[in-house]
Amino acid sequence: MFCRRASSFDAEGRYILWNKKYAELYGATAHLFKPGRKFADTLRIGVAAGSYPEAVGREEEWLSRRLDRLFHPGGRHEQKLADGRVILIEEQLTSDGGVIGLRVDITELKQREESFRLLFENNPVPMVVCALDDEKILAANDAAVSHYGYARPDFEHMGIRNLQASETEAPWAREPSGDENGARVWKHVKADGTPIDVAIYSRHLTHDNRPAMLLALIDITERKRAEARLAFMSQHDSLTGLPNRAMLRDRLGGLLAGSRRGGQKVAVMCIDLDNFKSINDALGHDVGDKLLGDVASRLRSSLRDEDCLARVGANEFVVIQQDVERPEDVVMLAKRLLEAVGGRFLIEGHAVIVSASIGIALAPGDGDDADKLLKNADLALSRTKAHARGTYSFFEPAMDARAQARRQMEVDLRAAIDERILRPHYQPLIDLASGRITGFEALVRWPHPTRGMIPPSEFIPVAEETGLINIIGGNILRHACNEAALWPNDISLAVNLSPLQFRTGNLLSVVMEALNQSGLPARRLELEITETLLMENSEHILATLHALRALGVRMSMDDFGTGYSSLSYLRSFPIDKIKVDRSFVRDLAGNKDAQAIMRAIIGLGRGLGVKVTAEGIETVDELACLRQEGCHEGQGFLFSHARPQRDILEMLERQKAQLVA
Repeated sequence: MFCRRASSFDAEGRYILWNKKYAELYGATAHLFKPGRKFADTLRIGVAAGSYPEAVGREEEWLSRRLDRLFHPGGRHEQKLADGRVILIEEQLTSDGGVIGLRVDITELKQREESFRLLFENNPVPMVVCALDDEKILAANDAAVSHYGYARPDFEHMGIRNLQASETEAPWAREPSGDENGARVWKHVKADGTPIDVAIYSRHLTHDNRPAMLLALIDITERKRAEARLAFMSQHDSLTGLPNRAMLRDRLGGLLAGSRRGGQKVAVMCIDLDNFKSINDALGHDVGDKLLGDVASRLRSSLRDEDCLARVGANEFVVIQQDVERPEDVVMLAKRLLEAVGGRFLIEGHAVIVSASIGIALAPGDGDDADKLLKNADLALSRTKAHARGTYSFFEPAMDARAQARRQMEVDLRAAIDERILRPHYQPLIDLASGRITGFEALVRWPHPTRGMIPPSEFIPVAEETGLINIIGGNILRHACNEAALWPNDISLAVNLSPLQFRTGNLLSVVMEALNQSGLPARRLELEITETLLMENSEHILATLHALRALGVRMSMDDFGTGYSSLSYLRSFPIDKIKVDRSFVRDLAGNKDAQAIMRAIIGLGRGLGVKVTAEGIETVDELACLRQEGCHEGQGFLFSHARPQRDILEMLERQKAQLVA
């Protein structure tokens, strides 16, 4: 049987697949063949090594022409190798711009071209000679007999049309088909009934004094299947076999074009599996993959044949519902899909329960093109996940307005970072027994050129979602340390840290750099963390915290009482200060429950030798109650709002004057 040397490249000329025979063909450079490596690079190495004698003396010209032939196939061409072999190369562009190549070693064919019979009989390519007048097969070589499976006497009493699956004319009776360069492609049938795709190359000759045609019959069935597989993979999800995002967009675009002509409505539903990551983490990716397959099956069984289901993300699906007559039809389908996904799944002995959230957009009202409709359905999904997981939401124009506002916020925030507009303001920390300032907490402020001062509650969430919090946190830390170095030596600086700053892996170096550049002693720096950070129980985070404390930096637990408040955190990591959330301070004087909680926290701090700071003090009554309970330190609008450095320096000068007096 004829052995094909096959290879395929992507649109950039990078290797995707090749078979063993292809590698053997180019043995000198076969070790360079790797997925993703450019064909041009391996070709250039071969030229430099002298593997292609035709390139000697005109290397660049030869390389340029060879690469041009790769991406603009114009027929078969031959290639001579340094060891004397001659290779017949056939290449074809695929639908996605890639290249499928077939290489045949025709060295013997070229060497024996003067002796046709010897060539014909010994050629590994299946070949037959057909009479032009009655199309009878006059001769068949051993490769043809072996490949087709007919006995030689039977073979040589057949006509060429007996091999054809459906066509009636002879293979040389029309021009080559458009999907093969230099060859006619036919469907043939072997003796056992197996259909094959055959590329037929023909040449006129005289056989036993009769006008005849020599046909080389190259079986390209395997290549056709590979092309079909690649085409399918480019349009479908490999795990579920569902259409992928590219195919979904094409199909949705076609449906929308039809709906504009006919006036029908189309619904797009973005479906996201809730808490899928936790299932993957707990049970493993194999279970997660099988769950996705089962979910896809349930979703598909809940749809009509004309509806479309696609997988567009790790745990996200999209449904296109056609011919929607009223919104109630969409609601009914959404409920049916939620019910289908919400049932229990039994996977490898595990009972898995999962829910889904759905966002819905309707065309033409919510968008008349595929991208806009998918975007709006995704916005509706985001609302469902944020406010009511396990249900569905329809798109509303306000969602797009909020998304645009958030996007503008991100753009403005990036500009503010680049232009160094963000700066720290400082809110004083007051010793409640003496009334003197003991330190300041640095709070980031953003003076926007048109919107004025933007509250941190608006831009910090955007900074954390986009990862900008790491840049902002580092800049504010450095800026605050430089300014705090100008304060008296007994005044401390407190800086909030986001959990995301710990996950980047460079927080320790950022803190050390800020201290070194500013000259601020480490003992005067206090870093505020939240309980959620310690809940992660990460070895990396704990190691970073211990390293910071080893520098002499003090640690404070911010917003104490609003998280889990597990005493094990205080035991596993030594905290220097507990900051009680403002929600426990508000109306403290008239709330006995709040007083009892505050008393317990202050007692806890006293027992552990940890300072307790109360946040959000706004009234004299709250201050009096905290002093009575023995709270160490306070912070809030009763004392001062956050102020810029110039005000802080004046405030400290006044305190100094009072102490001297």
